[in-house]
Amino acid sequence: MTHKTIKVLYFAALREALGTPGETVELPDGCTTLANVRSLIAGRGGDWDKLAQMKNLRAAINQRMADPGATVADGDEVAFFPPVTGG
Repeated sequence: MTHKTIKVLYFAALREALGTPGETVELPDGCTTLANVRSLIAGRGGDWDKLAQMKNLRAAINQRMADPGATVADGDEVAFFPPVTGG
């Protein structure tokens, strides 16, 4: 089976916490949904665990908001947005 490669972008407080605006991620077989991608990255531990801990984390595939069950395809751009707080 062919591995999929996606671009992952991090925004706002998540970008600051992880220290990177984004990266290219190779997905293992079976990693087919947005929820799978989130778990894969969070599974690195350390600061990456913030992806798993954040409540109301929003995500988009190719600049369209998507739910956790949305399918991720080779070449997709996935973006994670932490909840916005205001005052």
